[in-house]
Amino acid sequence: MANEIQQQFNQEQIMNGNPTPSNAAGVTNASREMEEVKGQIFMAKQFPRNQFQAQKSIQDACKRQSLALTATYSYPRGGQNVTGPSIRLAEVIAQNWGNMAYGFKELDSNETESTAMAYAWDVETNTRTERIFQVPHKRVTKKGVQQLTDPRDIYELVANYASRRVRSCILEIIPGDVVEDAVNECNKTLRGGNTSPLKDRLAHAFDGLKNNYDITQTQIETYFGYAASEFSESNYAKLISIATSLNDHASKVTDWFVAPTEPDTRGDGKSPISKDFDKNKEPEVKATRKKAVTKNDPKQEKTGDKESVGADQGELL
Repeated sequence: MANEIQQQFNQEQIMNGNPTPSNAAGVTNASREMEEVKGQIFMAKQFPRNQFQAQKSIQDACKRQSLALTATYSYPRGGQNVTGPSIRLAEVIAQNWGNMAYGFKELDSNETESTAMAYAWDVETNTRTERIFQVPHKRVTKKGVQQLTDPRDIYELVANYASRRVRSCILEIIPGDVVEDAVNECNKTLRGGNTSPLKDRLAHAFDGLKNNYDITQTQIETYFGYAASEFSESNYAKLISIATSLNDHASKVTDWFVAPTEPDTRGDGKSPISKDFDKNKEPEVKATRKKAVTKNDPKQEKTGDKESVGADQGELL
C-alpha cells in the first residue's frame, strides 16, 4: 500500500512539473510532503465523515446572516442572468463536509506571467480535481493596462484568479444536492432571518454601492424599473448578489447599470417587470372608475364606459 502511494505521489510530482529531486534538501522536502499525504489518508480512513451530521453542520452555517449575504454571485451573460454559489459558500461547505484538502499552488513565475494550479481533494474517497492556469502580470483599468511589478500585487492577482478555480474544483467534488440545499438555506435566511427594517438595509446597500463603486440610487432604480420605495426582500437579495459579484470581480459595473452620462437604451426607460405591472394595473383602474360612477348613480350602470368617461369630462368642463 505504501509503495503504491509513493508511486502515485511521484507521478503527480512529475505531472505538476516537479520531478523527483536528487539533492538532499529536495529529498527531505519530498519525504515530508509524502508523510503528510499518508497522514491525511490514514486519518480520513480512521475517522470517516458522517454525511448526515455534515449536512446539518452546513445548514447551521447557512443560518448565519453574514454568510447568507455573500452566499451567491450573479452576473448577466448573453441576455440571461447567471447565478451560483460564491467562493465563501464553497469554502464553508468544504470545511463542514470534512476530509477535504483544497487551495492553490504557484507552479512557475516569470516577469510577465505566473502559472498556478487550483485543486480540491476528497481524501476519504481519493477524488481529486485540479485546474492549471496562467495569470498575466497586468491589471486592466479605466486608464488602460497596468503592468504589475510589486510582488504583493502579483500575489493578490494570482490569488484572485485562483479563488474562482478553487470554487469550481470544490463544487465539482461536493454532491450537487448538498450545494443546492445550502443555497436554499441561505435564501431562507435572507427572507426571514433579518431583524432590521428593510428600509434601513436598503439604505445601507445603496451607501455601500455608492462608496465602493460610485453607483447612484437612480442607476439602481433604472435597473429594476421602479422607485426604491417599491423594493422588496427579493430586490435587496438581488443587490447583495450584485455586490458579491462585483467584489469577486466576476462582473463589472457596466454589466449591470447604465452610466448616468449615457442615454437610456431601454426605450421608455421601464423594465419588463415595470411594464407588466402597468399592464395589469390598467384594468384595475377602469374597474375602479366604473364602480365609483355606478355607486353614485345606479342608472349609469347600463350606459357603458363611454358615457361614464363623458360624464367625467363634463364635470371637468
